[in-house]
Amino acid sequence: MDLNAVRTFVAAADAGQFQQAAAELSISQQAVSKRIAALERDLGVHLFTRTPRGARLTIDGQAFLPHARELLGAAERAAASVRPGRRALRVDVIGRGLAPAALLRDFHRTHPDIALDVVTLFDADTAITAVHSGTIDASFRALTRELPAGVEAVRVLDEPIQLLTGPRHPLAAARTVAPADLAGHRIWMPGIITGTEWAAYYDDLAAAFGLAIDRVGPEFGTEPLLDVVAGSPSLATFVGDQTRLLWPDAYGLRRIPVQSPTPAYPHSLIWRGDNPHPALTTLRAHLTRPGRSRLADTWTPPWAAR
Repeated sequence: MDLNAVRTFVAAADAGQFQQAAAELSISQQAVSKRIAALERDLGVHLFTRTPRGARLTIDGQAFLPHARELLGAAERAAASVRPGRRALRVDVIGRGLAPAALLRDFHRTHPDIALDVVTLFDADTAITAVHSGTIDASFRALTRELPAGVEAVRVLDEPIQLLTGPRHPLAAARTVAPADLAGHRIWMPGIITGTEWAAYYDDLAAAFGLAIDRVGPEFGTEPLLDVVAGSPSLATFVGDQTRLLWPDAYGLRRIPVQSPTPAYPHSLIWRGDNPHPALTTLRAHLTRPGRSRLADTWTPPWAAR
């Protein structure tokens, strides 16, 4: 449907005269008539009845008017979603059920007037490239490498790692476990993909504490992973303590804190220094506000020192 014709129809309906609609749209009265005639042909109905005092909506015109307004509103929202300077703050998170998404939900509750577009890109390299190009405004990632010129970052969350086991696992009854306690246990994480920042984190974690992290097997998603872990007497997996997980009561899964030291996944906010989006400064201030402190006795990889 021709949105110019729809816009002309709404202007004429509001004005009650084609001549006044033409003046408001800065086009000729003949152009108004042609656009509305074309719209009527497309719809197969008459939208106006000509009267000595102007143009009056027909019953079909009255029925079409609220939908025409919705069409124009949807078009404006679609344009605003990508228009520089007017679109919502566009932020990348690694997953919608993980800690960065929780940080954004907290930000939205504090600043409900700020519009957010949340996207999920594949890995840190993809996200950094998108930030650098301006395609997105910010990203939450673990940083394993130096950033390009003009791109900045600040550490916003060290998320403790938990051990997730089924009820028959030897450690299922433990209130806490130390990383050293996990040596010799098989920790299954089929979602680890070589070359990603999370692969770098868990590779370094395994090397630091002599752990056996098994990434063999297809990644079918969270639900199949929970199903396997729940029924296994030997498999466990790692999850972040802010990862949102739901499972049937019958699974009897255990989330066990890992302590002494606590392995923590380092989440950083990444943005381009010259990004003019007004909400970006508000987001940064929210995430770095006083009162946020890092946990004591934590372990993070050497590359996470930034």
